[in-house]
Amino acid sequence: MRSSILLAGASFGRACGTVSSSSAASAPISHHPLSSLLQSISSLTSQSLLWDSFVAYSSLRLHSPPSFLLLLPICSLLSCSSSLGALPQGRQLHGHLFSLGFQEDPSLVPRLVSFYSCCGAFEEARAVVECSISTLCLSWNILISGYVRAGSPELAFSAYEAMVERGVAVDHFTYPSVLKACGEMKDLSKGRKVHERVIGGVLGWNLYVCNALVSMYGKCGDLIAARKLFEEMPQRDAVSWNGIISAYTSRGNWDEAFELFERMRVDEKELNVVTWNTIAGGHLKRGNSLEALALISLLKRSGSSLDFVTAVVALNACSQLGFLRSGKEVHGLTVRHLFHEIETVQEDPFAEILFEKATTQNLVSWNCMISGFAALNWLEQTSQLFRDMVLSGLQPNYVTIVAILSLFGRVADLRHGKELHCYITKKHEFEERRLLWNSLIDMYCKSGRISVARKVFNLMKDRDEVSYTSMIAGYGMQGDGLTALKLFDEMIDRGIKPDSVALVAVLSACSHAGLVIEGQMLFGAMASCHGITPKLEHYSCMVDLYGRAGMVERSEVIMSTMPVEPTAVMWAALLGACQVWRNTEIGERAADGLLKTKTDNPGHYVLAANMYACAGRWEELARVRVMMRDLGLRKAPGCAWVSLGDGFHPFVVEDRDNGCADEIYRWLGRLTDHMRDAGYVCDRNSGFHE
Repeated sequence: MRSSILLAGASFGRACGTVSSSSAASAPISHHPLSSLLQSISSLTSQSLLWDSFVAYSSLRLHSPPSFLLLLPICSLLSCSSSLGALPQGRQLHGHLFSLGFQEDPSLVPRLVSFYSCCGAFEEARAVVECSISTLCLSWNILISGYVRAGSPELAFSAYEAMVERGVAVDHFTYPSVLKACGEMKDLSKGRKVHERVIGGVLGWNLYVCNALVSMYGKCGDLIAARKLFEEMPQRDAVSWNGIISAYTSRGNWDEAFELFERMRVDEKELNVVTWNTIAGGHLKRGNSLEALALISLLKRSGSSLDFVTAVVALNACSQLGFLRSGKEVHGLTVRHLFHEIETVQEDPFAEILFEKATTQNLVSWNCMISGFAALNWLEQTSQLFRDMVLSGLQPNYVTIVAILSLFGRVADLRHGKELHCYITKKHEFEERRLLWNSLIDMYCKSGRISVARKVFNLMKDRDEVSYTSMIAGYGMQGDGLTALKLFDEMIDRGIKPDSVALVAVLSACSHAGLVIEGQMLFGAMASCHGITPKLEHYSCMVDLYGRAGMVERSEVIMSTMPVEPTAVMWAALLGACQVWRNTEIGERAADGLLKTKTDNPGHYVLAANMYACAGRWEELARVRVMMRDLGLRKAPGCAWVSLGDGFHPFVVEDRDNGCADEIYRWLGRLTDHMRDAGYVCDRNSGFHE
């Protein structure tokens, strides 16, 4: 294997060398500095563009960078190959690692094992582990869990034995996979041997290991050992209870399972839908259909989300009892839930197939599909579905229109929004639907057409707090804080009591317009005049208000004295204000506070890095970069969506795939020249400057 890998490495090196600077694919990239190339590779791999990523890496090699700079892009390429199951490309990368001397790098060996396991190449994954000189257990754990997932428990146990024989320390991630393999094999003797080793180590009462032991004994049929271990566990979670209940139910011992379930309920232990389904199914099998339905009813009333196993049990129970009406209700809930689940995971073809196969496409099913697509911001699909609905002869109701208008507002699709406005005005049944007119106002405000929104607002006969809040927010976005304040006063004069959202809108309007005194007065009068206790979002508005006005000291005081912990968004607002007003002292404290929140927003880390760069704290800047790398966060490339009349088109930084790319970049060059002539100077004191 080693010789084949070395040959692959030589092949990869030749491939890198043959990509010339005149190549059409790599020419735009090869002229960039190393940092830009590294960013390009990171961005391309995150989008699963494997071929383009390899082209960018080849261009990087042309610059002859130090070997250590190649480590991170290779990791990105390997992860991308793994997610796509690109075995030949991954093998090529593996060989390339030998030529660079990285074959024993501790960060790469687990990635290689994971790659080969994901691709089903377990012989190569095993070879990587066995050839490694590392004594860390991570690579072995990945291999063992990979065998288990692939349905090869015997090989998983064999790898575990080899791991122990080599003297590699076993941890609490190893045992659950090994014990699961024993359970799958129904090999009680091997499971007991693993248990003996657990008892002799330091992980005897680790929760995850104990749960795996209970499950193993249950699958192997030793219910006495499973129950004894379960009762002796110092702590239990939902997995523990599910494991022991499943052990009894798999052997048909329903009385013990029911008794354990009642203990969970009496002791107020955590109950999840899996446990409920198991017990309800047990009652159904024993002919207790009413008890099964009663349990499902309790589950629904508890606020837990029902799944399709619940629906199957409920439908069977209704069938046995002859409850036709209840069965229809369960069926309707199931279909709507199925549409919702499929849409929320963004699998539109499956939702559409299910919808098309439905024997009756009624208003509810149409609304489910339209609302689902709208929630995912799929503009074209939503618009087409609405047209199909109208052409089918089915009249949309106000629920349909509100869902679509909300989408048009979020994506600022004014053209389609106007068409829908015309449709609404032609339908007399919509005249008294205040929710519709509020949605229209919101759509026009978010699209920047505040004057049209005001006309709709003025025509409304029955305005409520939502109508006023939408208009106040719209004027706030336009920077017209004075008009927003006038509307707020008018709202109060008409006897409409503002709610928490209205206060957020008016405070935000003051912030965008620089109306500090007015914002202070409103915030101070929230409790006394409006009976609203300031919440986190109101404090956030005040932090932004003072920050935009350059009063960053007051922003910091508010954050330190408010009754709740500042959020990452608040720290980021303060940090951004400090950068604008060049206050590095408070900015450094804000950056420290932001990092302590452990935010998962890459933009927040970029803000902190830029502040550390301005303050000359290079060690902290490096720490931020390391944190982003460890968390798998990347600075997302800039992207804009532009409507050209025939739909929306994306424009992404560094994108050369657009058919008009050459002309676009020429115009960008001219704009850059105009900006420079106008006196713009790029701020290069940035930790992430590109």
